[in-house]
Amino acid sequence: MPLTAKQDNLNPFHFNRRKAIQAVAFLLKLKHDSARTDNYMRIFKLLYFADRESIKETGSPITGDKFVAMKHGPTLSGLLDFVNQQRADNIEWDEYIERIGYEIRLVKDPGNGELSRYEIKLLRQIWEENCNLGEWEIADKSEKLPEWQQNDPGESCKFIPLKDVLNALGLSDYLAEIEMLAAESKAAHQLFGASH
Repeated sequence: MPLTAKQDNLNPFHFNRRKAIQAVAFLLKLKHDSARTDNYMRIFKLLYFADRESIKETGSPITGDKFVAMKHGPTLSGLLDFVNQQRADNIEWDEYIERIGYEIRLVKDPGNGELSRYEIKLLRQIWEENCNLGEWEIADKSEKLPEWQQNDPGESCKFIPLKDVLNALGLSDYLAEIEMLAAESKAAHQLFGASH
């Protein structure tokens, strides 16, 4: 789902492709089974919950991906594009993650060097809070979030502005500050030619 310039401004964070892939892999490894396979909608919603909680606690998400409202709740648009093979930079994703129908499988461990201790702890916490829920129970839970209800797309999809997430978290007073810090971080990634 290509973004227009206006839609790109709805989430000012830098999408860290490598970190997002490592976060997906980390969740798949928490299953403690040899298949390391899970429903991709479920995994992406867990990452949405983790990004949301990270914004609440630190002012910054883990992945930096853009939030999108879809029929069954919010998800992460860049990761969805990866799984649907809709990005030009899919090579790194394909090296580590394989799609099989509605499932994704970890085929090679990318490590977790991009993830901080805080982020690993948060991902583990989100996993433990939701590990007994199937994908449709996770979807139902995500549909109760105020920012999705405010942007309910019906049968289509709609980008969720950061301001709506911050309003839902009770952090609307910090919008300008968080946007400024995000813009500085994005500019630093561009300046130093970061590949992820």
